Amino acid sequence: MPKQAGLRKEAERHFPQMARRIASALKQTRESGAGTRALSIARATNRMGNPSLISKSHKGDNPLLQYVLNNSLREHPVLTKLRLRTMEDPRKGMMVAAEQAQLMANLLKLIKGNKTIEIGMYTGYNTLSMALSVPEDGKVVACEIEEKYINISKPFFAEAGVENKVNIRQQPALTTLDELLQAGEAGTYDFVFIDADKNNNENYYEKSLQLLRKGGIVAIDNVLWGGRVINPEESDTTSQSIDELNKKIHKDKRVDLSMLPVGDGLTLAIKL
Repeated sequence: MPKQAGLRKEAERHFPQMARRIASALKQTRESGAGTRALSIARATNRMGNPSLISKSHKGDNPLLQYVLNNSLREHPVLTKLRLRTMEDPRKGMMVAAEQAQLMANLLKLIKGNKTIEIGMYTGYNTLSMALSVPEDGKVVACEIEEKYINISKPFFAEAGVENKVNIRQQPALTTLDELLQAGEAGTYDFVFIDADKNNNENYYEKSLQLLRKGGIVAIDNVLWGGRVINPEESDTTSQSIDELNKKIHKDKRVDLSMLPVGDGLTLAIKL
């Protein structure tokens, strides 16, 4: 008997109930998309709360952090589908942590945010989270240059009923920010999330401050960069850029700020 078949039969013998649930889930979703299949299997195996599928900050070895996730994360069903679909992508590590997206969604609600910008949409997990959080007349300007990821995101926006709120700009983010400023939209946005090429973070930050209203928030992802911001090597220009902006914002009298150890580090700067 081939080794894989033997392992499958051994698993079925020891875990018959789980095997039946997985088989049923696969049968029911054979004609569905990959995200739906993954969601069905996750439900069948009770792996919806698996931190390896939820958070890039928590690998499952800290029971207290797992407790936090289990008792605080409230994920919209379409967000769950999109997260699981994104986990199939080779660059899945770029996805924002689910608990981080939820924090920003709650901040949007707290400040009654209506107009938002995401610099670096990727597959659209956080874009969808923000679109679900703003009012019906709200909008999310989503900056993304890769058509592959735009195509992944669109069906999920449609399924969640928020495609009318999302304005995808497929061009360099700096071009989009300049266009918004030239259109007279300075001081009209409530929230900006920066999660794109790190060497441009300072430019993104400065233009975001121009676009934000007083009391608006700019959120910057990956500010800890896996710890590499501590004494970055001379050859590591990305870590240097992140470190320099962290230090700049700390001294910036135009904002109040908090740097949080959530995900790969999140800075929240409130425009004064």
